[in-house]
Amino acid sequence: MSEPTAQRFYRAPCPACGAPVEFKSAQSTHAVCAYCQSTVVREGEVLKRIGKMAELFDDHSLLQLGASGQIDGQGFTLVGRLQYAYGEGDERGTWTEWHALQTDGSSAYLSEDNGAYVYSRPVSSTGAVPPASELPVGHSVALGGQRYVVSSNQPVTLIAAQGELPKLPPLGQPFTVVEVRSEGGDEASQRVLSFDYGSAPPAVTLGRGVVLADLNMSGLKAESAKEGSGRQFACPNCGSPVTVKLAESKAITCPQCHTLIDLSKGIGGELRHAVQDEPVRPLIALGSVGQLNGIHWQVVGFQHRLGQSPDDDESFGWTEYLLYNAKHGFAFLVDAEDGWSLVRPTTGAPKVTGNGAKAEYAGATYSRTWSYNAETSYVLGEFYWPVRRGQKTFNRDYAVGERLLSLEQTGSEQTWSAGAKLDFNQVARAFKLQDKAALFRRQDAAPVSLGDAGSTLIKIIVVMMLVLAGMWLLAAMFGASSSGSGSGWGRSSGGSFGGYSSGGGHK
Repeated sequence: MSEPTAQRFYRAPCPACGAPVEFKSAQSTHAVCAYCQSTVVREGEVLKRIGKMAELFDDHSLLQLGASGQIDGQGFTLVGRLQYAYGEGDERGTWTEWHALQTDGSSAYLSEDNGAYVYSRPVSSTGAVPPASELPVGHSVALGGQRYVVSSNQPVTLIAAQGELPKLPPLGQPFTVVEVRSEGGDEASQRVLSFDYGSAPPAVTLGRGVVLADLNMSGLKAESAKEGSGRQFACPNCGSPVTVKLAESKAITCPQCHTLIDLSKGIGGELRHAVQDEPVRPLIALGSVGQLNGIHWQVVGFQHRLGQSPDDDESFGWTEYLLYNAKHGFAFLVDAEDGWSLVRPTTGAPKVTGNGAKAEYAGATYSRTWSYNAETSYVLGEFYWPVRRGQKTFNRDYAVGERLLSLEQTGSEQTWSAGAKLDFNQVARAFKLQDKAALFRRQDAAPVSLGDAGSTLIKIIVVMMLVLAGMWLLAAMFGASSSGSGSGWGRSSGGSFGGYSSGGGHK
């Protein structure tokens, strides 16, 4: 693989401490001194100190400065790093954006997106960028001859930086970032377009989802690590040891007292946490490894959620298992009363028609099955977004045959996911739980054949149903009434997929 080589390598002493500060890219105007954390800007042939950068929080990413890879036949090296925060209070999340120097000397960015990665490049051919106020979440907009759907619109803040950078927003000062995703089309054509309103005119980048394994990367942290053990700290509630195994984790639960702990700011200092009562026992144990659709997945997280239709007083529940594979990222195994499904977040956004009744995606038209409000009621394990008990979203589920789509939305962000239904026996076999297969059976399972010996029983059941129907009719005639539609348990689940809180959903 050819390594990016700058036509001109620039080095100058830091104006604060005298240590060498290097610029490998001619497009880089700012850098952070690796010795004293001073922020410097190039002015001709000299460096000027403009402040001191905050210390990076340790997110234990596999990526690091100097790591290199290849995409579209061109090599790149990571030379800079930006850490951003979005949201407030319990909704606060973070993501990291890496500045990549490409072989031809141009800049690109590699950043996390819903537990996966997006590789994006600056563009200038989309035409005039609309004001952020004209791009509400869920709005469809035409840009450069392509239709996009607004998936995120919210203020963000730079909290730390490292290395050399072609841009450097003021530290701690919020600015708006809007993200739009290509509407419809197949998976290969899905793109993410980001508008950075921290500059005038807004900076625009266009990216697509990537997998680290496909980037042929070298120099990752995992390759040089001497120990395979994860981070460990004391639970802020009970003091028991808590081990973080995944680099991407933004939340985790204590295995002893089940306290939910926020890791979005790292594990140093005071950790925000919330004690959880009424523990829920997962059917599939955390740490289990199973093979689904040819991929070996490890169960790293579990959450129980409650839903309620706007026109229904009754609520319904379902559970989700967060699955992880080092080469394929994250997926969700959803256990709902109407069946099992395996789903993953999409890079693009389906085209919604008919006032939300239909959704077109990857050449298929899906019909809406449910609309409901959802709330997280219990969590276990590790998560790549700062999950918390009580998080609320508005969801829509769509289906066509065995295929599923799901939209999860808050006021500032929306997430689409796609997947398909799974047979309960397939799930049980995948995690070597065949002896407990009966516990995996749901309402979508085919009825057990009774054969000739069961014909009499079937007749009895039919007669009883007719009797009950007659009794109901008589009760109705005498003015009897009943309440509660019971529609909650009929949900066609597509999963939550992290929703707005999926973390790193920007760029």
